[in-house]
Amino acid sequence: MRKKILVTGGAGYIGSHTLIELLEQTDYEVISIDNFSNSSPKTYERIRNISDQRFTTIELDLCDKAALRDTFQELGEIAGIIHFAAFKSVPESTEKPLKYYRNNLNSLFNLSELAYEFGVRSFIFSSSCSVYGNIESLPVSEQTTLNQAESPYAYTKQVGEQFLEDFCLAHKDFNCISLRYFNPVGAHESGLIGEDPINPPTSLVPVITKTAMGIIPRMTVYGTDYPTRDGSCIRDYIHVSDVANAHIQALSCIFEGKMKKNHSIFNLGTGSGVSVLEAIQAFEEVSGLQLNYTLGPRRAGDVVSIYSDTSLSYAALQWKPKHNLRSMMASAWKWEQYLNENN
Repeated sequence: MRKKILVTGGAGYIGSHTLIELLEQTDYEVISIDNFSNSSPKTYERIRNISDQRFTTIELDLCDKAALRDTFQELGEIAGIIHFAAFKSVPESTEKPLKYYRNNLNSLFNLSELAYEFGVRSFIFSSSCSVYGNIESLPVSEQTTLNQAESPYAYTKQVGEQFLEDFCLAHKDFNCISLRYFNPVGAHESGLIGEDPINPPTSLVPVITKTAMGIIPRMTVYGTDYPTRDGSCIRDYIHVSDVANAHIQALSCIFEGKMKKNHSIFNLGTGSGVSVLEAIQAFEEVSGLQLNYTLGPRRAGDVVSIYSDTSLSYAALQWKPKHNLRSMMASAWKWEQYLNENN
């Protein structure tokens, strides 16, 4: 009998790519929940064009506890949950902190409480490298002490992880893996799905591709006076399909009883840092285009430099990223061209 997997935020960027990875597994039945606050139902259509496997979709706000309870009752036995649904814009979170605290935390509290009540014992949490704050010693490992969060968004992820740690201490039969993503970029190899937020993009790569397409007239590099090799922020960019694949490995780790403790945390990155200006250069080389950008002041909430030590995730999850920076940029550009041709 196939295991039923519930994915929240399945129409979002990482969620949609993870749905595809799950649908390629013959032993999973997939259900996706999304309220389309920053995504579109069109994403499901694109997933169905990529995969010939059926999956169930439910429109629901996880902050509506009563409606969520009804959904658990209707779905029956669920083997595992992958929880993506959250607001994720660092700049917006500094402007609208209440929106982020209310949505990101209440949704997690409701979901985990009802999951346990309805017998779900396997839970994957979408966390972020932003939990580390500004770190002096790089690369960062899972044992690195968390500094003060640089944004309300980052703090909701710190609180989320601590809550799950406490929840797992209280419920020894509840198994959770928190995955700290570094900077997911790129798009599915088909070019049919990728990052397509309803709200104006704040992540670097969609800003780059939309600038190249002319949708954004000119992009800004926020901060050129950081203590880095070229003055711009440094991040660990990882292909979204590699991130999606890690969730399959994480589920297997739980289902096969390989966890050493019932709440484990893993970094998902490539282990190397790329500056904003280097990312722009890589895109220009892949696309053959010259971007229209200007150099601007620092942006509130941005960490100076961060990249990962991923040796623990490699060892525990048997997972390694397959894509390099050029592949990430090429796939993101292919996706942007698809959007331009089909919208």
